[in-house]
Amino acid sequence: MHALIGLLLLLSTPPCAAQDQQAKLRVLVVTGGHDFDRPPFVTMLDSLAGIEYREVTHPQANDWYAADKAATYDVLVLYDMNQDITDQQKANFLDLLQKGKGLVVLHHALADYQNWDEFLKIAGGRYHLAPWVKDAQQQPASTFQEGVDIKVHIADPDHPIIQGLTDFTLHDEVYGGYSVLPAVHPLLTTDHPQSTSTIAWTNTYGKSRSVVIQSGHGRRAYDDANYRRLLLQAMQWAAGRL
Repeated sequence: MHALIGLLLLLSTPPCAAQDQQAKLRVLVVTGGHDFDRPPFVTMLDSLAGIEYREVTHPQANDWYAADKAATYDVLVLYDMNQDITDQQKANFLDLLQKGKGLVVLHHALADYQNWDEFLKIAGGRYHLAPWVKDAQQQPASTFQEGVDIKVHIADPDHPIIQGLTDFTLHDEVYGGYSVLPAVHPLLTTDHPQSTSTIAWTNTYGKSRSVVIQSGHGRRAYDDANYRRLLLQAMQWAAGRL
């Protein structure tokens, strides 16, 4: 009798509703340390189909790298600019990546953890807040320029994150003079004179897939359909859904 009731309940559930529930991607969005235009950012997140998200803010956000909290989300999205992290929080962060937790690094989060060299390897790049040294040569700090039109070129049209996208123009902020490690896989490039050429890429660390998207400063980017698609598909790919 119980089995029959269960079967009837299963059959009475609309297939699309069951599939939608199974497909929900649990996203943890980390903010803090850098201002942003919150209302349109939230509107953008609310528009992304098939996700549910929680926002956590520093200084408590780093506690969410612990195993018990990490079990509650599928992909970690960094939209912070944070430098403070304890040794235990570093260990927790590395552990979740070794186990395959997906990671998306957005815009100013490329400047996270300037004094933690391992984060450079995790992200595959870094925005330098201060002058730095490369091959015994002093390098200037990275630069930025707001409110410019960026011609975005598709570097790998066959990558799942890029499906449905062609070259487009984005009104946003560019960064120049940031590091991009040779081992990363470029997704998007630009020839804007004030920008480093590679502006989105994938990387791997342990069992984790990571995606870095340099763009994402304000309302014009948040409202752009191409940017929304890029962000959603980056989350899905990082979580192993694409």
